[in-house]
Amino acid sequence: MAVRERMTQPARIVSLVPSTTESVCELGYAAQLVGCTRYCEEPAALLASVRRVGGTKNPSREAIVSLRPDLVLANAEENRPEDIDWLQSRVRVVVQTPKTVVEAGLRLRDLAEVLGALETVQPFLLRIEARIAAAQVAALRAPPLTVFYPIWCKPWMSIRGDTFVHDVLRVVGLTNITADAATRYPEIDLDLVRSRHPDAVLLSSEPWAFSDDDRTTFLRERTFGAAAVELCDGRDFCWHGVRLADGLGRALRTAARLRRAVGRRDE
Repeated sequence: MAVRERMTQPARIVSLVPSTTESVCELGYAAQLVGCTRYCEEPAALLASVRRVGGTKNPSREAIVSLRPDLVLANAEENRPEDIDWLQSRVRVVVQTPKTVVEAGLRLRDLAEVLGALETVQPFLLRIEARIAAAQVAALRAPPLTVFYPIWCKPWMSIRGDTFVHDVLRVVGLTNITADAATRYPEIDLDLVRSRHPDAVLLSSEPWAFSDDDRTTFLRERTFGAAAVELCDGRDFCWHGVRLADGLGRALRTAARLRRAVGRRDE
């Protein structure tokens, strides 16, 4: 169902996307949220009493329908096509799958329109625009860094150039060395990574939860060659919605931290 289709303001909402769940709450609709996935953790206080309907990849369809939602929010990457199709045949479903930072801002506005929260969303949209402008200014002052951004470890996996994570990296001045991969989330041979001599490796907290111990081990064993290795909050790079208003700024600071780490390495 197209997002811009004229809709009645929803009274009972189920969200199957953690970042969208956060947006619904931050836009003032936590009271209308009757169901979400077990991975929907933010904002914790507002979600404590919301019914969990399974995971993003294996939601309980019957549980969702039993909640009598007049709106289900989904994402074509996080949720399976068969689940979306089954739900769309029974309830109203809005699917949002932004692949760029700019598109994410547009989809956040669309979500606010569906909810009836266009006034509430304006400060978030303005902050996102400001973060993009700040990133463009920062890009004028320093050349891009080449980075390897693994999203999984067993096997190693990364991201192609048509993904949302890739565009966040681009916006904050980081060049993704796996942008040309054959698939959107490719399995990666570390020999290939080392042969491309990335300046840095960014270890995300999700979907694979890399730790400081991992970072120490990878540096000691030169797993990625001479690359600097740093940790980051994965939500700042892969969550769209209201998270971008501050997350993009944190991602920009992460890029600056990477530059300092590379500088220390090269001293």
